[in-house]
Amino acid sequence: MAIFNNDEAEGKWEQTKGTVKDKFGELTGNERLEAEGEAQNAGGEAQESWGKFKRGVSDAVDSVGEAISDAGKRVND
Repeated sequence: MAIFNNDEAEGKWEQTKGTVKDKFGELTGNERLEAEGEAQNAGGEAQESWGKFKRGVSDAVDSVGEAISDAGKRVND
């Protein structure tokens, strides 16, 4: 199983920063800052999703490699 990757971590961080901007914009009535925060949050969600996809592909490749290795061991035994 692959570990948490940079895209997932950076995506979460961007979501956090976006949420802070969004809420601060709401509190201060700054619509530009609020919209910027919402956009940053959405971008962070996309980046995190991409990281999860990459992790899933990596896990699948690892599983195939392990299956081939196990099959090779059985043939040699």
